[in-house]
Amino acid sequence: MTDVAKAAGVSQSTVSMVLNHVPGARIAPDTRLNVQRVAAELGYRLPGRAPQAASPPHRRNVIGYVVDEISTSPHPVVSVDGAHDAAWAHDCVVAVVVTHGHREQEAAVIAALRANPALLGIVYSTIYTREVSVPEPLQAVPAVLLNCHDSAQKLNAVVPGEVGGGHAATEYLIAQGHTRIGFINGEPWMEAAQDRLKGYRRALATADLPFDPALVRHGDWMSGTGFDGSLSLMKEPRPPTAIFCANDLMALGALEAVKQLGLRVPEDVSVMGYDDQEISRHTHPPLTTVVLPSYEMGRAAVETLIALVQAPADARPRRTLTKIDCPLVLRQSVIPVRSPGKAPDDAGKR
Repeated sequence: MTDVAKAAGVSQSTVSMVLNHVPGARIAPDTRLNVQRVAAELGYRLPGRAPQAASPPHRRNVIGYVVDEISTSPHPVVSVDGAHDAAWAHDCVVAVVVTHGHREQEAAVIAALRANPALLGIVYSTIYTREVSVPEPLQAVPAVLLNCHDSAQKLNAVVPGEVGGGHAATEYLIAQGHTRIGFINGEPWMEAAQDRLKGYRRALATADLPFDPALVRHGDWMSGTGFDGSLSLMKEPRPPTAIFCANDLMALGALEAVKQLGLRVPEDVSVMGYDDQEISRHTHPPLTTVVLPSYEMGRAAVETLIALVQAPADARPRRTLTKIDCPLVLRQSVIPVRSPGKAPDDAGKR
């Protein structure tokens, strides 16, 4: 589904709504036809389900999906899409409940889910990647953590491979000849920011390039800090030839800052984003970025839960931490670094 979204130039949510024939989805006919065409060309098929006999009483086919937030970011919604599609392929349904991180609400929700005789298990999710203290009632039912992990390592968990994503983005910039790469990170207390910075540093070390703290700025994931951080980076005595932003919103700010300085992206400065949000397809130029694999994480969490439930009690796999790859999406905001003396028009033709 990620491949279909990339090839069609739309979001994973749009692909999900088209291929699942979601009623009431306001999708332009041309977009719908394009998604269907690309899906057919790539050989994508939704998992089919054989006609089901009438369900016996108390058949366990409900998966509880408990999440702290869902409306303040696009990523949790895409994870729900992935969970829904994986559940449906196994003749299950997903019940989503938002708790806003309130412990009493969590306890009440988990108790209500456990009281349902049709409950198969619970996916416990968080809006940002972090360590959690697993609610005690959650340990009494089959459960999988999504976008979070527990220090006691009692439950299976599915998280994004953020270190690999940061490494892949930086490695690609280095492969284009960039050796002065600015990095604008998110809030440093967040795991996503820590891991993306770790990936950036590892890629530099692998290429035998020194880490220069003067090329790192800390932001707050918003476009304003991407703008300010880019202006600051370009005032360095040796400014970067590429700027890697730890999310797409800060990359939007970087694009504007470069433009304000009278420079061009990518001819004078390459810009890399992260997350592959919908807006990254519509910037000028379209943004090269890294996918935050929310859809794949939702699918993996449900598939892990179902495999756990289906395994014999004496043969259940040990606790696993599954990291989902964060692949690159190549667009037009990154090109090879221009050699000294090379005409700008030549660089633009690369």
